[in-house]
Amino acid sequence: MSIDGQPPNKLRRDAVGVAHVVFFVVAAAAPLTAVVGVTPAAFAFGNGPGVPGTFLLVGVLYLLFSVGFTTMNRFVASAGGFYPYITAGLGRPLGVAGALIALATYNAIDIAVYAMFGFFSNAIVTSHGGPDIAWWIFAFGLGAAVYLCGKRNIALSGKVLGFCMIAEIAILLLLGVTILATGGGREAISVAPFGPHAMFSSGFGIALVFVVSSFIGIEATVIFGEEARDPARTIPKATYISVLLIAIFYAFSTWAISIYYGPSKILAEATSNTATLYLNAIDRLLGPAMAMVMNVLLITSLFACALSFHSTINRYLFAIGREGLVWSGFARTHRDHESPHVAGAVQTLLALGATAGFALTKQDPYAVVFAWMGTFASLGILVIQVMVSIAVIIFFRKNTRGIGIWHRLIAPVLSAAGLGVCLILMASNLALVSGSDSRIVNSFPSLLALIGATGFGFAIWVRSRRPEVYAMLGRAFE
Repeated sequence: MSIDGQPPNKLRRDAVGVAHVVFFVVAAAAPLTAVVGVTPAAFAFGNGPGVPGTFLLVGVLYLLFSVGFTTMNRFVASAGGFYPYITAGLGRPLGVAGALIALATYNAIDIAVYAMFGFFSNAIVTSHGGPDIAWWIFAFGLGAAVYLCGKRNIALSGKVLGFCMIAEIAILLLLGVTILATGGGREAISVAPFGPHAMFSSGFGIALVFVVSSFIGIEATVIFGEEARDPARTIPKATYISVLLIAIFYAFSTWAISIYYGPSKILAEATSNTATLYLNAIDRLLGPAMAMVMNVLLITSLFACALSFHSTINRYLFAIGREGLVWSGFARTHRDHESPHVAGAVQTLLALGATAGFALTKQDPYAVVFAWMGTFASLGILVIQVMVSIAVIIFFRKNTRGIGIWHRLIAPVLSAAGLGVCLILMASNLALVSGSDSRIVNSFPSLLALIGATGFGFAIWVRSRRPEVYAMLGRAFE
């Protein structure tokens, strides 16, 4: 028992349903941020009009990925995200390695979101005659707001994220519907962007890198396994709904914008107006007021994204703290809200500390902090997802547990192969994805390998020095 009379490692049970989990996942994917901020680069540097079809193709890849890990979810469920899955399939040392990579990855994307929030907040305020407030001040405000929301009952965060998600999806749907209702744009409405000729044209591999990065967050469903109602049903259902929603919505939004500018001209338009591709269309079709609304919703989208990843990181820290792998204080939960508030406070301080470091060294919040941290996170997520796909295969190899070959072998093999190709493509194009050829950026694959090796080595040390702790690692599946 804790000093306040409450169990120190108890999360609120039956707190979230399918809708709440979907809100967390889609908010982490940040639809408005991804569409407005990422897809123009996919158009410009990738396969141009083939981007909408590429979103559907990657959606199929993540559906394949979901088949394996949601099947494994029947036997593995923990607040530790993919950590217990990798542990169950690949062993405790690799499980700890995966946990360390995941923590580094999610903290990186959280810092990236802080920087982007500060950058866009400053831009909106100054563009309307307001004072030039430093970006990091906005970022610190975001950190405080996220911590306060994350400290509360998880259902509250789910409701906040639901509101943000619906608002940002609504404005992009309004834009898409308006484009179609007005007859398209410079060229006739066509489904050619979904055809193989457009999709597999020159630049397909580059487009794939940007499109895959837009799906960051879909793996967050498993984080809430302990807090979900009927997790054996809720987690798989929420996962499939999230993947389908993201894939179809992104495909529709990118198709609509390509129709507006014309499939034959979208590449050139995205190249010359990367930052304002969607805002220009909103301004012309829906008016300056709606363009302003989109700017505001971009800010709420980033808030929702930060809150979602904050919740994800907290539960990783909670899980490994509960198992004694790190400071047990991470497993302390709030007396009233049963949220991992201690982990939340530490995570917030780490994120704000990194933000302060970037600010003191005068790093550009968009070109360096967001771009570099986002690239590192995208690479790390792919590493984790490949590990999970392989873990599913090995988990069911000795004992099929009555699971059919499609769920335990074929789908995981296909997802491991597909995600592996995406990982290689991203690692080969870091300069393009990050917008920098810095040696630091080029060292990201080596850095992730070092982080994983550190986790692996630490697990071996725990096995020899603290065997009772080692025996309990990944215990959620035992």
